[in-house]
Formats: sequence, C-alpha cells, structure tokens
Amino acid sequence: MNASKFSDAQKAFFVELGEKGGPVAEICWEAGISQVTYFN
Repeated sequence: MNASKFSDAQKAFFVELGEKGGPVAEICWEAGISQVTYFN
C-alpha cells in the first residue's frame, strides 16, 4: 500500500469540513481527490 500524500492533520481538516456541511464536491476539488476517495 502506498503512503498517503496527506498528513493526518490535513485528513482531519477535510473530514471536519464535511461534518460542518460543506459541499463534498468543493472539498474534493480543494483536496485534489475524487468523491469516491472521500467517501472511502
């Protein structure tokens, strides 16, 4: 398995944005990931 290009703090930040009700498409665009990756 490959190492993640994101730190734990970055991952937590993106998840926190999602929990606050941010649009998933926008969060994924900012992170440079697909929506499938976000939900996994």
